[in-house]
Amino acid sequence: MLGGRRGAVDATAPPVAFALGWLATGRSLVGGVAAAVLVGTAVAAWRLRRGDRPRSVLIGLLAVCVAALIALRTGRATDFFLVQVLSNVASALAWVVSIVIRWPLLGVLVGVALRQRGRWRRDPALLRAYGRGSWVWAATYAVRVAVFVPLYLGGQVVALVVARVALTWPLVASALAVSWLVIRRSLPAGHPGLRHPVTVPGAAPDPGTEPGTNPGTEPGVGTKRERPPRGERPLR
Repeated sequence: MLGGRRGAVDATAPPVAFALGWLATGRSLVGGVAAAVLVGTAVAAWRLRRGDRPRSVLIGLLAVCVAALIALRTGRATDFFLVQVLSNVASALAWVVSIVIRWPLLGVLVGVALRQRGRWRRDPALLRAYGRGSWVWAATYAVRVAVFVPLYLGGQVVALVVARVALTWPLVASALAVSWLVIRRSLPAGHPGLRHPVTVPGAAPDPGTEPGTNPGTEPGVGTKRERPPRGERPLR
């Protein structure tokens, strides 16, 4: 779901190539950008050859090209990492907001992977567990922001690349392990687990269910208006 090893290559290869090209050409911005775009194109071609979805491949390559254009536009090598810094800030905010509004993103992602739609939200124990587990992922983005921003402001290109590699998949693996432990310990004894939500009527309706209707009925059939017997007039 997170991209596997191919996702790790997408996330780390272009920035590493940028730093190497930048250093090899005497800290030339053009040299770094050229190296990053070439490696990004090579990675995209490799993924297409392996049968990956063209849309996801093109999005990855587009991100590299946008980062390169920003750096060329401003003339600063550290601006190659500006998109990464801003995306981590936005991600941290998105995870926190999702927890506050009781739609934790961890539950959304796992629910999509397990094809549960919104049923997991009708399980109070599972909703609470996903909320606690989502704090772990929000913390990972906060850690990246806390590391990236000072390095970006200080113009530390090589240090940004090292931090980018170190805080990508090693941090993701740690977050997977910790969030799984948090979810397991948050669920009460005897709970059937993530694949089998214990739905509680009225806890949190599935998306698209209108108030006053019963799940599984057609719209407008949830309640029926009683009609008075023929020959009797209703009291007013």
